[in-house]
Amino acid sequence: MITAGSCLSKFGDPRANEAKHMRLWIVPSELCKGKIPKRIYCNSLLIEPLRRALSNIINRGLIDLLHTWDGCFYIRPKKGGHSLSMHAWGLAVDINAQSNMYGHRPTMPKELVACFMDTGLFDWGGLWHTPDGMHFQLKTLNPTPVDK
Repeated sequence: MITAGSCLSKFGDPRANEAKHMRLWIVPSELCKGKIPKRIYCNSLLIEPLRRALSNIINRGLIDLLHTWDGCFYIRPKKGGHSLSMHAWGLAVDINAQSNMYGHRPTMPKELVACFMDTGLFDWGGLWHTPDGMHFQLKTLNPTPVDK
């Protein structure tokens, strides 16, 4: 699992160094369905894994399960902690936040979770000791896409 320390080592402090690793991804038109935004400001490492997860959602006919897109980049500490969140480096996304709040039992549909997990490139916060069911973050800083 990626840590704030590994992100600081690779990217530096996002409050001082944001633009080096961040990109405005113009989401391909075939992925702009339902609540998927047309543009996502994120870490360049997140683009391909996220493209795969969003493709899974669309190809599996699950777009109606994505009720809200709740963000990717936001410089802030982790909830309940002092280190920076993976959102500070644009390496995480939150979806369906209202029904999957931090610290509560996740209600994220397992089929939607599978769209991210089947890429082999994401960790899901719903499996953590203190659940964060809305949260998906890149699993590694050296992502190698898995063909599925």
